[in-house]
Amino acid sequence: MSYSLSIDLSNNLENIPICIEANASEEAYPVFQYSPDNVQGPGSVIDPSEVTLPGCSCHTHSCLTDSCHCLQTYGQAYNSSCSLRDLSSAEDAAYSMPVFECNTLCACSEACSNRVVQKGITLRLEVYRTKERGWAVRTLEPIPSRTFVCEYAGEVISFEEAMRRQLAQRPEDNNYIIAVREHAGQGPVSQTFVDPSRVGNAGRFLNHSCLPNLFMVPVRVHSTVPRLALFASRDIDTQEELTFDYAGGSSGQPHVEQPMQRDAVIQASRTATLQRKPCNCGAQNCARFLPLDISVFSI
Repeated sequence: MSYSLSIDLSNNLENIPICIEANASEEAYPVFQYSPDNVQGPGSVIDPSEVTLPGCSCHTHSCLTDSCHCLQTYGQAYNSSCSLRDLSSAEDAAYSMPVFECNTLCACSEACSNRVVQKGITLRLEVYRTKERGWAVRTLEPIPSRTFVCEYAGEVISFEEAMRRQLAQRPEDNNYIIAVREHAGQGPVSQTFVDPSRVGNAGRFLNHSCLPNLFMVPVRVHSTVPRLALFASRDIDTQEELTFDYAGGSSGQPHVEQPMQRDAVIQASRTATLQRKPCNCGAQNCARFLPLDISVFSI
C-alpha cells in the first residue's frame, strides 16, 4: 500500500492539509469540487456565504453571557477550550435551543470562545479506502470528547431539487443528501438540504455507524442557513475511523425510520434511497441496514 501524504484533498482551502491514502490498485480519487463551506445550490433562495445575522457589541477579548447579546439570546454554546459546553450527545442537540456563533459583524475579538465552527478544521484528518464501505475518514491525532471535528458541507439545495436528485439515483449510487428539520414548538418547520456529492468537504467521506463517535449540531454563524457541525461524542484515539449516525441519532439508540413522529427541535438524516442497503459498521448494536429516509418523498 502506498501513502500519498503529499496530496492535500482540500487544495489548500483548509487550515490544515486533508491527507488522502491511496492503494495503487484502487480506483482513482473521487471527482468533486472541494469547498470548506456550504455553497448556494439549485433552488436555494439564500446564499450561505452572505452575512445576514446581526452581531454583538461586545468590545472584549471573549464574550460573556451576562453582557453578550448573542449569548443572552441564543444560549451559551462553547467554552474556551473550543468544545461544546451544553451539548454532549445527539439527544441534547435535538432538544436544544438553536446554536449561534459570534460572527463577522460582532465587535468581539477573533479569539472569542464563541467562535469555533467558523475557524474550520484544525485536526489532522485522513481520507482512506476501506474493504467494504468505500472511502472513509480517520483521525491522525487524539480527539477529546465534544471537540469540533469538521462540517458536513456542500450545496444547499431546495426540497424539490433534493427529491429530483434522489429520484434520479440508481440503486448502486450513494446518496449524500442530508436533510435537517428544525422544529420550534407549534411554529413552522425549518428545512435545510445539503448535498456534498458534487461540491463538498472532507465530511462527505464520513461513514455511517450504529455506534458513532461523532454527533451533528446545526450551527449558525453569519447566515440563517445552518452549518452542519460534527463534534466528538467521546474521546477518539489516533487512527480511529470517524463516523456519525445517518439517521441523526446518538450512540446506542435504535433507528427510527423517517419521518420521525416526535416534537424534536432538530431531525437530521442522510440515508439511502428507497433501496435498503446493508450496514457494515460492525457495531454490536448494528441494525443490519442503513437508515431509510422516506421523508423527502412524502412531504
